[in-house]
Amino acid sequence: MATVLIDKLLQAAVKQGVSDIHIVVNQPPVFRLHGRMRKLETKVLEAEDTVALMKSITPDRCQRELQETGSTDFGFAFGDMARFRVSVFKQRGFISMVLRQIPNDKLTPEQLGLSEAIIKLVQRPRGLFLVTGPTGSGKSTTLASLINYLNETVDHHIITIEDPIEFYHEHIESTINQREVGVDVPSFSEAIRRALRQDPDVILVGELRDLETIEAAISAAETGHIVFGTLHTNSAQGTVNRIIDAFPGNLQDQVRTQLASSLIGVVAQTLLPKIGGGRCAAYETLIVTPGIANLIRENKTFRINSAIQTGAKFGMQLMDDALYNLWAGGLVTVEDVLGKSHRPDDLAKRIVEARREGGGEDGESSPE
Repeated sequence: MATVLIDKLLQAAVKQGVSDIHIVVNQPPVFRLHGRMRKLETKVLEAEDTVALMKSITPDRCQRELQETGSTDFGFAFGDMARFRVSVFKQRGFISMVLRQIPNDKLTPEQLGLSEAIIKLVQRPRGLFLVTGPTGSGKSTTLASLINYLNETVDHHIITIEDPIEFYHEHIESTINQREVGVDVPSFSEAIRRALRQDPDVILVGELRDLETIEAAISAAETGHIVFGTLHTNSAQGTVNRIIDAFPGNLQDQVRTQLASSLIGVVAQTLLPKIGGGRCAAYETLIVTPGIANLIRENKTFRINSAIQTGAKFGMQLMDDALYNLWAGGLVTVEDVLGKSHRPDDLAKRIVEARREGGGEDGESSPE
């Protein structure tokens, strides 16, 4: 019975383009569609229902981890239709699940709205490139698109280190090895160290979640590889500070020097609902020029935002500029861009001024 129910839920999610399925006791299953939560008109789930649903898709090793730690994560293939990243956890003594859909079809960088500057950046032979943003902002989709772009255009050896593996990549022009933490290797940092002995050109690190992993990623970038990684930070400037602050104070000067020479770019992204349905991404883009490298080295990261603002000719833009452009293009509402803005008062004034000049109307009420 549980297998039948989970199959129906997954089929409906794939058909409707749902991003997440929430399984919680004392309410029906919930779909997140275009960023909005929607309860299904089905029966309320009891405790035994959530346990049965969990057991129908969760590997034995993950069930053991759930019992030992109270949570577990894994990837689940739903036939040839889609993959799901599954998070199972206990709350108030009951089982809850969140299943995030990972479409089989990978979007191109152009389809995602990534700039030519970003595409050129990831073709460099060495350096650290970071994609950042909150949970659910599309970081994995962006990285999968860029890895797929390299896979289709260059003959590299690409190693991905993920927890869990989300997008599966076939060998096209490149050879790709995908390692899952907890299955193929014990930790991100260990996998990075091992990767250096495996003749890599590109190393993707699913998450720079601790000091040891950050340190290993920077070292790998310094030794002549391009390293992709993610962080849960909301801005490029904040990302640089987060990396430096992860180290003890007596090591931070050294890390600034390392980061200044190894970091090549940061894309901080967020997702917004599109007018008419679907979602689109706004990208803050930092390209590390010699000037920005000096700011990092000299502990002047507070000036990075100003450097981004004046670096449009290099393909840089601040998040609020990206949000403004989405609004001006008629893709999103005022309310949604202001909700994602780093400086909503300034962005609201800019939008009011644009309306006075007769541009960028989207039919929404004034932000004033």
